[in-house]
This record gives sequence, C-alpha cells and structure tokens, in this order.
Amino acid sequence: MDFRDRHVVVTGGTGALGRAVVGALLAAGAHCHVPYRQEREKEGLPSGALSLIPVPSLADEAAVAKLYGGLPALWASIHIAGGFAFAPLTDTSGELLRRLIDDNLVSCFLCCREAVAAMRRGRAGGRIVNVAARQALEPRTGANISASTAAKAGVAALSAALGEELAGEGILVNAVAPSIMDTPTNRRDMPKANFDAWPKVEEVAATILFLASPENKVSRGGVVPVFGASSQSAAT
Repeated sequence: MDFRDRHVVVTGGTGALGRAVVGALLAAGAHCHVPYRQEREKEGLPSGALSLIPVPSLADEAAVAKLYGGLPALWASIHIAGGFAFAPLTDTSGELLRRLIDDNLVSCFLCCREAVAAMRRGRAGGRIVNVAARQALEPRTGANISASTAAKAGVAALSAALGEELAGEGILVNAVAPSIMDTPTNRRDMPKANFDAWPKVEEVAATILFLASPENKVSRGGVVPVFGASSQSAAT
C-alpha cells in the first residue's frame, strides 16, 4: 500500500497496536502525526516522518481542535486511543463509567469530527478507522466489563453511522473490533492463555492500514472482526 505524501493521524500511536500501525505507515511512506500525554511514551518509537504532538486529553474539545487545526492536508485519521477496566457492575462507579466513555467514545467522536473538518479543507476525501473491541460485536461476552463494553459499542455504532453520513464526500469510515491481542501486557496478565490463538498486533495493523489506504475504495460503515483464532472475550 502506498501512503507516500499522505498525512495520517494515529491516536494511541505510542501503545502496542499503535506502534505497529505507525511503523507500517512510515514504511509505506506516510507522514504520521501522533499525539502523546507523557514524555516516556515517546521512547522507542519508529524513526521516520513522524511528528509527536503533546495533547493532555483527547476528550478535551479545545485540545483536539487545536491538534487537527494545525495539520497539513489530512488523508487519514486512525483512532486507537482508549481505555479499559475490568470491573463488575456493582464495583463500577459513576466516575469510572464517565472516564471510560471519555477515553473511548468521546475521544473518538471529537477526533472524527475534527478529522472530517481537516479532510474537507483538503477537498480530496479521506479515510477514518476507529478501534472498537470484540465486545462491541458480541456484548454478551462483556460480562464483568460492562462499562468498557458499552463505551466500545458506542465507538462501533458511531463508525457505522458516520460511514453512511460521510460516504458522499469520499470520506470512508470503518472500524476494527479486535479480540484480545498478543502483547507483552496481555501475556503477563494471562500467563496460562494460548498465545498462539491471539491475533498479533502486526496482523491487526495490516487490516487497519488497508481500511485507511487509497486502495480501499468501497468499504465503509463496517466494523471488521479481527479475532484470529481466539475464542477468548477479554477486551483489547
């Protein structure tokens, strides 16, 4: 896939999946713009046409508007940033629920909105890819993580609605819904799991890259399962 001379935002670009996406984009010739919150997040990022932008919160409307308002003509925006909490219903406070909705749905909504404004300035269409989770497609697997499930389900619904709303402008919106992915953190937290069944972050990144690429000419409003062989329902 050819991203030469194309500018792409990747939120959550300093995490495990985000680094795989950023690395693949840079290899394909993209210029990546990656917001970050803490200085330590920048360590070990791929080298290349990479702009790192401090943003304290992607749920802050003014901060997100400033992030996208200062960009060159934008081709794609990929929204990986989010949050997760393992908490049964009776252990979930209103504060935790609101934080998960902010970290997942509000941040995604604001980034989509400002990305569309930036793409309209370029008048060349564009691509938006959001990251939901398996529970967004299979909510019954979200037992004991109901707040996270609800927040990610909102991301999936938003993606489908925007796919319809923006199609006439040549802005194609899709989402991926990963199962638990093979990351060092997930291996540490679930040492007895079958790691071979988990999708690798590079494999999920490949799906995201296609949906964000010029080669994707017709896919919109989709929430694509990226489960690999995993039968586990833990959140990403």
